[in-house]
Amino acid sequence: MATTTVHSGPTELATKLEMYRSQFALRAFETRAYDMFLENLVKGTSHLSLGQEAIAAGFATAMKKDDWTFATYRGHAHTLARGVPMTPVLAELLGRSNGLMAGKGGSMHLTSVEHGVMGSYAIIGAHLPIACGAAWSAQYRGTDQVAVCFFGDGSTNIGSFHEALNFAAIWKLPVVFVCENNLWMEYTRTTEVTSVEHPAADRAVAYGLERIVVDGNDADAVYDVAATALARARAGEGPSMIEAMTYRHGGHSRADPAKYRPDAEVASGSRRTRFLAIALGYSTRGPAKSNSRPLRLTSRRRSTSLPKRRRPAPYPATTY
Repeated sequence: MATTTVHSGPTELATKLEMYRSQFALRAFETRAYDMFLENLVKGTSHLSLGQEAIAAGFATAMKKDDWTFATYRGHAHTLARGVPMTPVLAELLGRSNGLMAGKGGSMHLTSVEHGVMGSYAIIGAHLPIACGAAWSAQYRGTDQVAVCFFGDGSTNIGSFHEALNFAAIWKLPVVFVCENNLWMEYTRTTEVTSVEHPAADRAVAYGLERIVVDGNDADAVYDVAATALARARAGEGPSMIEAMTYRHGGHSRADPAKYRPDAEVASGSRRTRFLAIALGYSTRGPAKSNSRPLRLTSRRRSTSLPKRRRPAPYPATTY
């Protein structure tokens, strides 16, 4: 099978700006969520995707409204990128009754069928076969919907990963698998427990799929590869496996200081998540130059429109 390494293409300026707005908002939201954790306001655990925003923004921009997103417990960015308002998502993190799941699901179970967000799954790899089921339903009903399933590199050593790829390939299902490879399977370096360099892309060929690796910190490149994979799926050409190389700024969860990672690696990884610098490049060309300041202000306004009620919503009246 062919190997594809994707770089930025000539994405339309309006699309670039839309993705920049999305990334800015996602970064601001999760930064605020982390601050609220330090203030002991966020209930339960949480897994932030700070540094990985380009994947969520690029795919959400390329997807149609009725496509489906399946995310992991690190799903804040994917939920928001599909258009779910910030207020119910943050309220869910705070365990309040006006949360997305009425304050009963918390950070790890964000779901909004209205926006095509079909769940955030806490069991590693469990949602890959479920995404196949959704894709099979689209195929059976004759719609052009596509299921997009995001998962971490840790899922690639689990049986459901291989079962889902095999099933999707045999039935040529309209599903796009996206491995968000941030180099660490929780607290273990991926290369120490995996026999191939790219745990998703290098194994895709065993199921007759193209080996696709993309810079997951470059929203333009992510958008390009997403658009291609989605078009293939809609045309009945079957599934795609995309491995997006990225890096999380913090630890695995809010309780993880991530001291196991070398300082030089963290510094290098943080520099690669450079959407703000890239956006400044957008603003120096053509119409974007005059729009750059309003763009930043608009993005900041969305991120600062988080709930600031003097009397916050109550906790749920019942646990279940």
